[in-house]
Amino acid sequence: MMPRPDTAKPGALRRDAERNRERVVRAARELFAERGLSAGFNEVAHRAGVGVGTVYRRFADKDELIRAALEEPLHELIEVAQRAVEASRAWDGLELLLDSITQLLVDNLGLRDVALGGGAWDLGVDEVERVAEVMAALLERAAVEGDLREGVQGDDVVMVLWLVTDLAQHSGQVRPGLHRRYLQVLLDGLRSGPGRAPLVEGFTEEQAQSICRRWAGAP
Repeated sequence: MMPRPDTAKPGALRRDAERNRERVVRAARELFAERGLSAGFNEVAHRAGVGVGTVYRRFADKDELIRAALEEPLHELIEVAQRAVEASRAWDGLELLLDSITQLLVDNLGLRDVALGGGAWDLGVDEVERVAEVMAALLERAAVEGDLREGVQGDDVVMVLWLVTDLAQHSGQVRPGLHRRYLQVLLDGLRSGPGRAPLVEGFTEEQAQSICRRWAGAP
C-alpha cells in the first residue's frame, strides 16, 4: 500500500488557531480604538488578514470579541481607579481618575462606548462597574469633605467625559491635547467655591441612559 500523506499534527493546528485568534483580537482592538464598536466581523477579518469564517469560529458573537479586544484597556481602568481611591483627599482622587480616564477614552473609542454606557454596548463589564463604584465613593467623600459643588450627581461626570472626549475627536488633528483644557474648565465647575450659583435641574437616570445611547449612535 502507498503511504498516506503526512497530516498536520494536532499541536501545530492548535498553534495556528491561537495565532489566528491573536491576530483577530489585535485587529479588533485597533479598529475599535479608531472607530468605536461599529466595526463588524468582515472589517476585523480584513484587518487581521484572515477569512471571516475564522473570526466566527474563534468568537461566538460580537460581545465576546469586544470583551477580548478591550481586556487590556479595561485592566488599565481598574489600575487607575485603585490609585484614585488611595488618594488622601477625595477631590485629588477624582481629578486623577477623570484625567486618566479621559485620556484612555480619547485613545480608544470602543472603550468609551462601553465605559460611558453606549446602549447597545452596555455589556455589564465588571471592570466598568468597579470604576463606577469607585467614582461614586469618591463623589460621596468629596461632598462630605466640602470639595464637591452642591447638586452634582454621578451622571454629571459621565456627561463631562462625553463632552471632553467628543471634543478631542474634532480637535485632535488641529490642536492635539486641547481637550485637557476643557476638562480642567469642567472640573472647576464641579468643585465647590464661593459665589457658586445653584445648578439648574438635572436629569433622571433613564434620561441619562437615553442621552448616552444617542451620543454613542446606538439604537
